[in-house]
Amino acid sequence: MDAEVEEVINKIRKFRTEKKISIVQLSVDSEISRSHLFYIESKKTIPSLETLAKIARAMNMHLRDFFV
Repeated sequence: MDAEVEEVINKIRKFRTEKKISIVQLSVDSEISRSHLFYIESKKTIPSLETLAKIARAMNMHLRDFFV
């Protein structure tokens, strides 16, 4: 896995925990399965841009926030 991809995944977890959002709540809000979110945060799968966009919207963020 590329370092850039790992950094994006690390930011997902960081922002989620800072906002005190559980994986279950993020799953509901983003309409992404809890297991898929778990695999993303565990770095077992790479999220697509569509998935990242859903996560960003669910956390009231912009997609670009994961890349800056």
